[in-house]
Amino acid sequence: MEKPSPPVTLTTDLEAAQNTNDHENGTAGNQSGDVADVDYSIFTISQRRFIVFMASWAGFFSPVSSQIYFPALITLGRDLHVSNSLMNLTLTSYMIFQGISPMFIGDFADKAGRRPAYIVCFAIYIAANIGLALQNKYAALFVLRCLQSAGSSTTIALSSGVVSDVATASERGSYMGFVTAGSLLGPSIGPVIGGLLSQYLGWRAIFWFLVIFSGAFMIPFLVFFPETARGVVGDGSLPPQKWNISLINYLRSRKPHEAGESLPTAPKQKLKFPNPFETLAIVFQKDTSIILFCNAILFAGFYDVSATIPSIFNAQYGLDDLQVGLCYIPFGVGASIASILNGQFLDRNYRRIAKARLQIALPMLFTGSLCVLAFGWCLNYGVHLAAPTTILFFMGLTLTGAFNTVSTLLVDLYPTQAAKATAANNFVRCLLGAGATALIDPMLSAMGRGWCFTFIALVMMATSPLLLWEIHRGPAWREARRQKQEAQKLEGEVRAETETETETEKN
Repeated sequence: MEKPSPPVTLTTDLEAAQNTNDHENGTAGNQSGDVADVDYSIFTISQRRFIVFMASWAGFFSPVSSQIYFPALITLGRDLHVSNSLMNLTLTSYMIFQGISPMFIGDFADKAGRRPAYIVCFAIYIAANIGLALQNKYAALFVLRCLQSAGSSTTIALSSGVVSDVATASERGSYMGFVTAGSLLGPSIGPVIGGLLSQYLGWRAIFWFLVIFSGAFMIPFLVFFPETARGVVGDGSLPPQKWNISLINYLRSRKPHEAGESLPTAPKQKLKFPNPFETLAIVFQKDTSIILFCNAILFAGFYDVSATIPSIFNAQYGLDDLQVGLCYIPFGVGASIASILNGQFLDRNYRRIAKARLQIALPMLFTGSLCVLAFGWCLNYGVHLAAPTTILFFMGLTLTGAFNTVSTLLVDLYPTQAAKATAANNFVRCLLGAGATALIDPMLSAMGRGWCFTFIALVMMATSPLLLWEIHRGPAWREARRQKQEAQKLEGEVRAETETETETEKN
């Protein structure tokens, strides 16, 4: 099939994956960047920035939907006549679906494309928010919160997939930083917005706000956002199917059609029901299992801190819902700064040293763990509010740097399956985070604030030997996996060729 003029060089997914493996194994010869930097994608720099901006905006909805709900818990429970324990169950169920649903949509997005996956997710999300704004029963609240989570949580995995579509490994850190910044603004902005809306307009206004905000996202998305999945459009030079095209690209495609010119079309995709076991297969790989477990431990520590802030700050400092929400801002500011700066640092260090990702994560892990320890003892001794909120800023700065580094590495390891790899990450960390938040109250009661957060910090630090082992053994494991995949592919080709010859002989 001929490509549209002007001709471009299409870098295949296999070549991109091999190029990434070369860098991860320290064998890359080009220290200034990937060989594929020029031809990896036909999207211009400005187009890539717009694409990543939209992906970052989409990734904002999952965390903001979780955190915006916190200030209204007491009011909602009172209106629905249910206990606090039942209301907390809606938080746990949200986190469980946050881990499970990307396993289905991530596989669908890698095969059908990013645009259809985004549209399905936001259709579910908007419908769930409308239902939440109108419901009056706890059962409806519980079910609709699960649907809300299923619709919004997959956007983070899709955002990572979009970055892998348009960015090579040497520039992926910066783009992942912007995407992560969007998702980490939710924990800081969500409680503030939720507190304001709940206090002055009632809890239903929270869900109507999410309906309006998500609708504002979908308008430019449907008009301008192009399909980027490399399995569908390659390097961007192949137009997708007519049902999977942005409005602006559809209008542009009509001009050559009216002039009698024919354009190449993307090959028809044979869609199957999404297979979550492909995501689980990533979870149980040697190298990725270590990375996912360590990242989940860090997230569990962060979830514990985030979950205890409302109750502890209210009891110790006498803060109301809105004031508690404002206390999340330092963490969000630190997280956003870390996402952007760490991404740029990742790219610079990657060009300097091929094996560069986890070396950056280790010092951030230690510093973030020390921040968790200091946070606990400040609360234990009732230090002025300025101390724990300042620590939250540095916690966001360091832990986010570690999160972003690990997320970027996962996309490096699975450049052609980035959505599934991120879904695997989401699955492990959300399930472990749900368990951690369920245990934090009994731990605080039994151990006290100081020793409880000391224990959490020590568990986080204990992941560092695993990361060092990953640095030492990871390249060999990845090479063994690559050889096994190539052998399986060759075996499949030989089997297909044999079946074809047999069929020919019969005829």
